[in-house]
Amino acid sequence: MKTNMGSTDRVVRIIIAVAIAVLFFMNVISGILAILLLIVAGLFALTSLVSFCPTYLLFGISTKKKEV
Repeated sequence: MKTNMGSTDRVVRIIIAVAIAVLFFMNVISGILAILLLIVAGLFALTSLVSFCPTYLLFGISTKKKEV
């Protein structure tokens, strides 16, 4: 699996995932919205850890810096 995520993209996704988790555990968000956002946060965290986003692959996007 070829990576297609740059370091900035990975950091932003982790920050968003952590923010969603904090909002959930502080009971700021609840219900179906909370469940959907937790799923998104989990996907963001997973894709950040493996540096690969399947959606980017579908659209031919890569935020990884070009190797010289």
